[in-house]
Amino acid sequence: MKNDPYSALRYKEFTIFLLIRVSLVMAWTMQFIVIEWQVYSITKDPLSLGIIGLMEVVPAVSLALFAGHIVDQKEKRNLLFICILGFLGISLGLLLLTWPSITHSLAESTILYGIYSLVFLGGIVRAFLGPTIFSLLALLVPKKIYPNAATWSSSTWQIGAVAGPALAGFMIGLIDVHWSMLIIVGWALLAFICLFKIPRKPIMNPNIGEPIFESLKEGLRFVFKTKAVLGALTLDMVAVLFGGAIALLPVFAQDILKVGPQGFGILRAAPAVGAFIIMFTTAYFPINKKAGIKLLLAVFGFGVSIIIFGVSSIFWISVIALFFSGITDGISMVIRQTILQLKTPDHMRGRVSSVNSMFVGSSNELGAFESGITAKYMGTVTAVVFGGSMTLLTVVFTSIISPAFRKLDLRKDIEEN
Repeated sequence: MKNDPYSALRYKEFTIFLLIRVSLVMAWTMQFIVIEWQVYSITKDPLSLGIIGLMEVVPAVSLALFAGHIVDQKEKRNLLFICILGFLGISLGLLLLTWPSITHSLAESTILYGIYSLVFLGGIVRAFLGPTIFSLLALLVPKKIYPNAATWSSSTWQIGAVAGPALAGFMIGLIDVHWSMLIIVGWALLAFICLFKIPRKPIMNPNIGEPIFESLKEGLRFVFKTKAVLGALTLDMVAVLFGGAIALLPVFAQDILKVGPQGFGILRAAPAVGAFIIMFTTAYFPINKKAGIKLLLAVFGFGVSIIIFGVSSIFWISVIALFFSGITDGISMVIRQTILQLKTPDHMRGRVSSVNSMFVGSSNELGAFESGITAKYMGTVTAVVFGGSMTLLTVVFTSIISPAFRKLDLRKDIEEN
């Protein structure tokens, strides 16, 4: 059968979903960049960047399984409404904490603690947001379209991840932190308004009212028994955990490469540009054949790119290295999302997505904390090279202990649907 690269886009609700997703990602990535810049400008301490990651990852991990249970038990569209409202409240709080007339009357420590507290609340919202979006996507297109929908959904995420950091970097330089936060609130409002275009969806779980601990055990049991899912999540988790150079970009931009907020925006956008290009390409040329070995090679390439970035002292070499880290990360993301969509039963999507959030999503913030700690005590460059080297070792170790994962091929799963 001929591949239709636009098959998922032929469903109106799915295209609205993509607009909602890109708006949320724009808001979320811009907010993270603006807060990173503000916090490092106040402290001049790389450890403070790690603390930002820690403040978000603690609630996100702690509540992940509980959030997955709730998502599987509740209607998805309304849950997304609640998540967006929570994000809006947090963004408004950060807007106030960056308002010059307010910050001039507050101690720096008060501002920092306020920012950290709001980031912590953001971690709570994110614990529910990821599983809700993952579960809602599956209700908008037929199952045979899942691989194409996963590709477009990931690509849309990358559009926001490309434009968000770049726009944040330029906006900080042009209109300062406070007004940049106002733009972030606008993106969140756009997502909230668009969500009214998607009607309520049926609840697919046949076990409504199931005791929470039984529900959580079922979700964990499924992940650990499904080797393709477990292998993909584990590999990405460790790679992202030790490849968290992105969290240190304010240090590189301000102190090593000395390129200011505009250069910071370019550096932050470079990996997302690479990831978006590769994901757009995979809509036309699916990478489901020999998916296991491709995932291993992609993560290995990611580690190499991070090492090159760490040792570079030339701005454009650093940008190119980050660009290629995005290409390899994009391949990894498409394969992982396709595995999850194909292998996960409808009634368990919330719980499996929550485990994914614990393994991969939260490892971004935990990786930021790890990078902050290692940069504090090993030096920034050494910390990045160390992280990239650990990523390479992870790939080698995984390929040795899991020959079945190396042979993973998704074509049969797609044909059966």
